[in-house]
Amino acid sequence: MKTRIFSLIQRAFRSAPAVHPVENGMARRWIKQRLTAVFPELRNNPAALERAYQTLGLEPRAGHGEDEAETVFELRMPGQS
Repeated sequence: MKTRIFSLIQRAFRSAPAVHPVENGMARRWIKQRLTAVFPELRNNPAALERAYQTLGLEPRAGHGEDEAETVFELRMPGQS
């Protein structure tokens, strides 16, 4: 019980972890691959692919709980805050 409370307190005061550039690049590449798989018209149009990626708004956040990784990337749909 003490360790659980202590871990909750630690998690509350821990700052958001810095995202390593390699992780950010890997996430970016994976998202772009998925976009080209779902939308084949983006395959030969790098400018449109970049615009589609930018509108999704990839944002890193700290993972919550033991079942998530330390850093989790969330996609924000256009118009979502």
